[in-house]
Amino acid sequence: MLQSDVRTPEIPRTPSVDDFIKSYFKNNLHIVDVRASRGVPLLLTGRSIITDQNLFATEREMMHDPLYAHAANWKLRWWAGVGFFAGTSLWALALQRTSQEGPFQASEMQALAFLPTRLTETATLSKAVGRQTLLAATNALDLVQKPAIALSRQGLVLEFNSAASRIFNDEIRVSNKRLVFRDREANRALGAFIDRSRSTSDAAALSVLPIVVRRENSAPVVMQIMPVDGAARSPFLGARALLILNDLGSARNADPRLLRQIFDLTVAEARLAPLIAAGASPEKAAEMLGIARETARKQLKSIFAKTDTHRQSELASLLSRL
Repeated sequence: MLQSDVRTPEIPRTPSVDDFIKSYFKNNLHIVDVRASRGVPLLLTGRSIITDQNLFATEREMMHDPLYAHAANWKLRWWAGVGFFAGTSLWALALQRTSQEGPFQASEMQALAFLPTRLTETATLSKAVGRQTLLAATNALDLVQKPAIALSRQGLVLEFNSAASRIFNDEIRVSNKRLVFRDREANRALGAFIDRSRSTSDAAALSVLPIVVRRENSAPVVMQIMPVDGAARSPFLGARALLILNDLGSARNADPRLLRQIFDLTVAEARLAPLIAAGASPEKAAEMLGIARETARKQLKSIFAKTDTHRQSELASLLSRL
């Protein structure tokens, strides 16, 4: 099955054409595929099935085409494409025949005519199920306040959660379905990953180091690249990676109720501890809580004792693990 605009080595195929398809991509024939340049416009104008006769005036012209000349090495000559849609994306079920089998006949074209509607229904459903799988993953991460962005093999943004949208600005944003950073080094690193993704098997592990996105007026964002599994990897959706962003400039305060339960803090201490852990001085925290500075200092001393910490950085490290 071939997508009309972007073809990748992981296209679904039967074993009988596996070697030919591997060579097709290795020799970059997917870039100059005449079936796409001439056949796609025909499918978009209403034809449901196309053959070699729709692409070439003569068989001689056909055999001089680079793709067909290459296919002859596998004794493949004749071809038919059954057009169908996965949502709004055009695909074709590509059927190859040997020289001996001959071109597709009118009766065989009629037999194939029932496929486009059924393939469209199946592919569209597969794409929808894959998208729901992605949504489930990004929504689950949203519940724990983790920004997450799903990317396709081509590097297009498929989904992002609310936590991700909250950190978007002129330094990290989505433009034309692409994730863009002001940090040039981060842009290069993401581009290198996408280039690898295009040419790497879906079965291969994503051994990618986290990408650090540096910002001018706030702490960096550290982006982990995780693989996507299950229905989201359907060829009709093409999800490849889930980006999980850790905003080092975001102060996620621990729940005061949890602090009281774990460390036996008082209500007042449980309100003060997250502020101190987030970097506020005792004086600033006292001002924020509307209490006396001396009161804040006494409460902080008690917090250190109950949490077995001795300084602000230790308390911050402890609470961050909650």
